[in-house]
Amino acid sequence: MSRRTRKSTAPTKPLLKPPVRIGNLDTAAVIGELRQMHEEAEDENVGRMPADEELFRALLYLETNASALKGAEARRTSAIIRVKLWEYLREQADVHQLAAVQDARAANVEWSALAEPLAVSTPSAAYNKAKRLRASALTDPGCGDRPVRRTPEAVLAAERQAAVRAAAERRAQNEAARRHALLAPVAQRLIEHRTGLDDDDEVTFWLDQIAAVLPNCQTPTQFVSLETYVFAVVRELRKVERTTARPAATTADAQLAYTAANQLVAR
Repeated sequence: MSRRTRKSTAPTKPLLKPPVRIGNLDTAAVIGELRQMHEEAEDENVGRMPADEELFRALLYLETNASALKGAEARRTSAIIRVKLWEYLREQADVHQLAAVQDARAANVEWSALAEPLAVSTPSAAYNKAKRLRASALTDPGCGDRPVRRTPEAVLAAERQAAVRAAAERRAQNEAARRHALLAPVAQRLIEHRTGLDDDDEVTFWLDQIAAVLPNCQTPTQFVSLETYVFAVVRELRKVERTTARPAATTADAQLAYTAANQLVAR
């Protein structure tokens, strides 16, 4: 019987199974709970325990004085919480060490000079460790925005995905800005000559919306809203023409404004 061959694992497969992270945690509140446990156990040294905000020093105190807790259940609970807090501290260390590395690189520090601070022996190892630290700042949208694994391949794949998303967002913003450059003058003409347009309630409502958003239309969301309002005005004016058999515009300027809006909508 032939032996089954194992399939090789893709180097980016860790992206598919991102690790669980502690994430946001009110560490001062948690330390406060542990302090209360030591007070209730009448820990004679609890007065020397560092402030709740001093996470690292407080953890060292709790470790040294763990035996002051009375009962196995209290000691188990405290130990589990301490494990969680140390894991949280490790996550935060990754984030802030990465920031320090990025600041060093921005200041033209070579990888060779970062090897010793990163506790590695070569510039390439320093580079790879920095890449792994990038995992602390990257998420994979395909897995619920959870962090990626600390492998150079997984980080590189996540960075490529982030670059693709950023490029798509820039294209969308540029297209919105281009559309707005065409739309704003048309919207302005509709407002300027609104008295020459049919005063149907729906037409009036959408013209009021244009008048409200147009003066401070600067964000992509506002661009979309303005376009929606202009399209709605054209739709309602067309309906007026269709249902009443009369022109939607009663003046030459209003007709020109309506025609320009019609042409824009048709693009």
